[in-house]
Amino acid sequence: MRLASLLAAAALVAAPAAAEARTIVVSNDDGLTSNVVALYHALKEAGHDVIVSVPCRNQSGQGAALRIGTPLTPLAEPCLNDAAKAGDPAAGPMARADLPAGDFFYVDGTPIMALLYGLDVAGKARWGGAPDLVLSGPNEGQNVGSIAISSGTVSNAQFAALRGLPAIALSAGSNTEDGDLANPISPEVAQLSVELIAALEEKAGDGPLLPQGIALNVNFPDQPAGAAWRATRMGTYNTYAIGFVANMAEDASPTMRAMAEAHGAQLPALPGLSFAITADAPAPGQENDEAYVYRTAIAVSPMQAGYAGSAAAEAVVAWQIDDLTAD
Repeated sequence: MRLASLLAAAALVAAPAAAEARTIVVSNDDGLTSNVVALYHALKEAGHDVIVSVPCRNQSGQGAALRIGTPLTPLAEPCLNDAAKAGDPAAGPMARADLPAGDFFYVDGTPIMALLYGLDVAGKARWGGAPDLVLSGPNEGQNVGSIAISSGTVSNAQFAALRGLPAIALSAGSNTEDGDLANPISPEVAQLSVELIAALEEKAGDGPLLPQGIALNVNFPDQPAGAAWRATRMGTYNTYAIGFVANMAEDASPTMRAMAEAHGAQLPALPGLSFAITADAPAPGQENDEAYVYRTAIAVSPMQAGYAGSAAAEAVVAWQIDDLTAD
């Protein structure tokens, strides 16, 4: 027995040190997806304790929308990918047999509402407090350029950062969409996400994982395997050109027409939003913008949480209104 104990102790000493296990809430704006399931499994394999809390159905483009003061009634229809059935409560644990019981939750609401359920209900019940980290995504489509302001994926990370929590928005290509929860690209994105967390942990040491009030917006290229990592910025280059048209059937962009055709649909002769994907080269000074870099590399951009201006901006505005504020 003594020899066996010594051998076991020696094995523990020789084993490589694992990354710090963290408590993590994963949310998104797409609902139960292949990307989320793959990220969950990759995080668990890395030793983390994970709760997933996502919208019942796709809520892309909802940004930071909330339904304050509106009680949530039982589901009128099933959630995406059978996360819950019609008649189930509006929020609660998923009942799919192939998902670990007690780790996956849904909310019939906006992305922020799903995140809040993960933080204030499921997470608090498990950990008694806030998680160590919030991950939003990976989204089915990159969130780059000005469109990021309407993204539920990005807004979740922003909201968590405003609560003082380290937060990362993760976005992959639209080619990761998969109704069978088995897209082959999803595990690649998940492993790279775990690699990013490990890198942040190594540099953080005993300090915070991210600077206070800063979240990350991470965008993976359509083919992420072997892609290089790049520190980027949320700049002025725009991948998506968005505008309002009076007649979608006549005025929509070729991008919109191609999307409709791919889904066997026709654009209606009604007003609405149209968008196009630009192939324009970046202007001088835009070469490091995430909306350009993500095409060939993994773009990692810091973003300030909330709307507070810099100290320099505050000083300029105070000077501009000095005559108004003078006694």
